[in-house]
Amino acid sequence: MSERAKSIMIQGTGSSVGKSLITTALCRIFREDGLSVAPFKSQNMALNSFVTKEGLEMGRAQAVQAEAACAEPEAAMNPILLKPASDKKSQVIVMGKPIGCMAAVEYFEYKVNLIDVISDAYTSLADSYDVVVIEGAGSPAEINLNKNDIVNMGMARIADAPVLLVGDIDRGGVFAAIAGTMMLLPDEDKKRVMGVIINKFRGDIELLRPGLKMLEDIIKVPVLGVVPYTKVSIEDEDSLADMFSERAPKGLGAIKASIVKLPRMSDFSDFKPIEIIENVSVTYATSAAELKGSDLIIIPGTENTIEDLAYIRNNGMEAEIIRMNREGAPVIGICGGYQMLGEMITDSKHVESKMGCIAGMGLLPMKTTMKEEQVTARVEGVISYASPGALQARHDSLQAPPDSLLAGLDGTRVKGYEIHMGVTEFGAHARKYLTVDRENGVDVEKMDGVISEDASVFGTYLHGIFDNPEFTRGILNNLIMRKGLGEAEAVEVKDFGEIKEMEYKRLAGIVRESVDIAAIKKIMGLM
Repeated sequence: MSERAKSIMIQGTGSSVGKSLITTALCRIFREDGLSVAPFKSQNMALNSFVTKEGLEMGRAQAVQAEAACAEPEAAMNPILLKPASDKKSQVIVMGKPIGCMAAVEYFEYKVNLIDVISDAYTSLADSYDVVVIEGAGSPAEINLNKNDIVNMGMARIADAPVLLVGDIDRGGVFAAIAGTMMLLPDEDKKRVMGVIINKFRGDIELLRPGLKMLEDIIKVPVLGVVPYTKVSIEDEDSLADMFSERAPKGLGAIKASIVKLPRMSDFSDFKPIEIIENVSVTYATSAAELKGSDLIIIPGTENTIEDLAYIRNNGMEAEIIRMNREGAPVIGICGGYQMLGEMITDSKHVESKMGCIAGMGLLPMKTTMKEEQVTARVEGVISYASPGALQARHDSLQAPPDSLLAGLDGTRVKGYEIHMGVTEFGAHARKYLTVDRENGVDVEKMDGVISEDASVFGTYLHGIFDNPEFTRGILNNLIMRKGLGEAEAVEVKDFGEIKEMEYKRLAGIVRESVDIAAIKKIMGLM
């Protein structure tokens, strides 16, 4: 291999056509073929993020792609992350650290200053790996946005990368989308497109073949494969995709878990491990009526805690959550959802919201103040149920009540990551249950989780807590016991990491069978 990596760029005719999935598949395929591989996306707009081992934030999709490539995720794989904080502004994160919030017009003018950052990040990967698989965003044919483009053809020029164009046939109009995209590209950029992949195909491919030949004659670019419609248990890319369209409640499981679908819901990959468990029916609730009958209510993270709390307060969901909790339904809050459960949220510096402050739901004795400095950390900790006011030393720990969701979990280790702007202070009578003892690889001791006096409400800053199978199994089976169901209804929770590994292999196999990988390697100069 040469000192500089070979590259390929995956662009699409639009959003949600499958660029991330194809990129993930190619990362695994090249790794299976003995090459070291890094994913790269210069700019990602997403509310689903990840924290590196250095405590830096990056898009979740690139972390997933790195995992598929058996590479350690690093901020250089996604140097710019935009996290929508409102309809008009996004938090801008550069090389893993936030630099502020910008309106779309402001960022459009500013982004030219990031070209060197992107180029340096890409170069660092190209100097360290055999292959870099680059993912674009949206469509390269957004002619009103092509000035100073840094994510599609602009990125292809920086990397001098050949391009594969992906189209989604499931939504209809794929031939027009591909031909139209090619028509709108400048001649210089058309020359970079070396192949087309049609994605999400259902039906008899023989009926499609005449169309493929006609398309090739029109665009003068070969179709390198038709990928069948594929469902894999891999985290979704971002909140802009219609990722909930197929997430209707699964069957009639013994447990109904309702996740409150906040307007600015973030890190929804937290709940993927629950979604795939048999005997659990998961609902993403948008109204008070959809919460009814829930055995468990989860309030997720959000990019704007105060405004999303105001939203569920105004549409009646907050009142329904409190009513149902009083009648016995347990409530879990994650990150921003955890902050909502407290007594007050203050944002005097308008870090997230113009509202300044808001009364919390009052279900936990704690108050949160938004700070300009964001906390990002990989953490590990232990469940250790403590008496009110205790520093949670081991000698002061207690057993959780037998009807608590945490019953039997004392001593269970958990790991995850934190991404939040707020600092939470606990009341003198707060009952704590989770101690963090490792942060970014360093020994620490700090409190994370607080549980209500009746043990029916608790929260945590740990994203990915349900990835811990012992914790998730304990929570769900305690719910089974609360409902008076027998052992036959007990849930089986497999290691989510092992499930994902099987899915990466399955995805790679499907794409190998349906796409001309040898042709792609020739395009890249690997053969």
